[in-house]
Amino acid sequence: MVTLELRPGSVWSEQSLSEVVKIGRTPVREAIKRLEADRLIETVPRHGVRISQIDLYEQLQVVEFRTHLEKLISSCAARRALPEERQQLVTMALGFEVAVDQSDILVYLRTVFAANHFIAQCARNPFVGKAITPLFGLSRRFYYRYSAELKNIADVSKLHAARARAVASGDTDAAEHAAGELMAYIEGYTRAIFMRDVGRS
Repeated sequence: MVTLELRPGSVWSEQSLSEVVKIGRTPVREAIKRLEADRLIETVPRHGVRISQIDLYEQLQVVEFRTHLEKLISSCAARRALPEERQQLVTMALGFEVAVDQSDILVYLRTVFAANHFIAQCARNPFVGKAITPLFGLSRRFYYRYSAELKNIADVSKLHAARARAVASGDTDAAEHAAGELMAYIEGYTRAIFMRDVGRS
């Protein structure tokens, strides 16, 4: 769903979803409840569920909230990450450079999502983790939808790598600053798409 395999706006029954994902209706029902709470699915009375449309104004609000959370997560992760996790973050930073060299947007996006989740895990704050998880889902879907708009992958990739390295260094101020720089770029990217689409309407 976040990869847009299920088209936004399309309507599905529990049975049809069960057939697509090849699992029973009970786990599908549980997944629907979770996805509805995360604003990725809407219940349509007597028809089933609808895959939520991508709302660009809502996505700007997601970025606004994420900015505060990512700064906190990065600072906490810089303070609490274990030595082996710091080494893995350095490896992830190098992974961004590999993704750019491959010129493969999907490889790049998978690297981004893995790094985001890993840094949140390193923060070791379950409350912040719970708050940001649904924002990751909404953001991931947005990036898949507008991946063609990512013209400067090298620039944003450097920002992701810089945050990973700052967290790995253990410098909480540098980690928070790097997260702020990254989110400022993401906000600009999101706002540009929003203004373009508003201009077309």
